[in-house]
Amino acid sequence: MKKPSGLGRGLSALIDETVRAPKDQAADRDQGIVREIEIGRIRPNPSQPRKLFDEAAIAELAESIAERGVLQPILVRARADGFEIIAGERRWRAAQKARLHKIPALVRDIDDAATAELALIENIQREDLNAIEEAEGYRQLILTYGHTQDAVSKLVGKSRSHIANLLRLLDLPDDVREMLLRGDISMGHARAIANADDPTSLAREIVAGGLSVRQAEQRVKQAKAPIETKSVSRTGASAVDADLAALERQLGDLLGLRVKVAHGKSGGTVALHYSTLDQLDMICQRLSGEPI
Repeated sequence: MKKPSGLGRGLSALIDETVRAPKDQAADRDQGIVREIEIGRIRPNPSQPRKLFDEAAIAELAESIAERGVLQPILVRARADGFEIIAGERRWRAAQKARLHKIPALVRDIDDAATAELALIENIQREDLNAIEEAEGYRQLILTYGHTQDAVSKLVGKSRSHIANLLRLLDLPDDVREMLLRGDISMGHARAIANADDPTSLAREIVAGGLSVRQAEQRVKQAKAPIETKSVSRTGASAVDADLAALERQLGDLLGLRVKVAHGKSGGTVALHYSTLDQLDMICQRLSGEPI
């Protein structure tokens, strides 16, 4: 599948425009030109939404860089004491591990808000963030830079409901958030128990019993309306409907889009709902297997 032209305005579009920028528009620091910058003059972005880095993955990337070099320049902005990373911290860390002295970089004059946005977009597009880090990034865009949830939705190409669901995870107790960070529970589990009266106890029950997301949702419903739950008999059709609804939620969490699954005796359909061209662009990229 060929990616539709003109769709999306992600990080790659910004970098492409930078490379094509006319020389007479370059600033004194050669902004818009790929430069070899000493690694020691570069520092991480304090607004970087990703806090956990997979050391094994960085070591693997370092081996590749040691053999082939850094194939894609990082994106930085000039600061008084050197340069600050906007996008590409993994490559910078791996280049250090590969014992490189310099790394190719694009220098852009970008303000704090745009830097935070680009750092978040880069990680989300490449699926590098866990749910808590992603939610923290959204909260930063809302509280620090004044974006609405609708604006964040359009900015990152995710549905508004996805943004809202992730933000609710930040209200979970610290120990439950740690379970999510460690991978003891999934985002689906966390979203289900966010409405529970005692999220910590339910999270421990999920881990101890290996409960599925649907089972966790049932536990929450039973706790809130035990009498009604016991009196309602479940039919085979309603059980299937509940399974499909759980599947739709899980796929929606994965894609950040509204998903509808219709199943019948002879098969069915999976519908992905998008509201912006950026979201359509993301769908096309994932279906075609093109880099995001």
